Amino acid sequence: MSRSKQRKKPWENRLEPPGPRLYLELVPEILEPPTRPDVEQENQTKSKDALEPGWLVICWNDPVNLMAYVTHVFMAIFGWPKPKAEHHMMQVHTQGRSVLKRESMERAEFYVHRLQGYGLHATMEHDEP
Repeated sequence: MSRSKQRKKPWENRLEPPGPRLYLELVPEILEPPTRPDVEQENQTKSKDALEPGWLVICWNDPVNLMAYVTHVFMAIFGWPKPKAEHHMMQVHTQGRSVLKRESMERAEFYVHRLQGYGLHATMEHDEP
């Protein structure tokens, strides 16, 4: 069957694609979306931190790594600006430890393994409110 004998669609004679008005003319019925029963949701007043148990990512002091290296690692892993990374590095150096992040258990494990991969002494502890 040749192209001229085929039945042309209404928008084929136009140069532009069919607009919304032409589309509505082509669709004889518009189905209504199914309705769902009304379900009241409770107002959630607790924050995400209150709902999810927290785990602290802690970096401990060691006599091996240089302060500039520790700052570099914090910037690389957490994406912190240099002043924030230096602040936590100084906490580790002066106080012996620094709490770097409070995360879910899986995310805290991820950060601890990344820090340990760079040779830093890092652990995670359950955050007791």
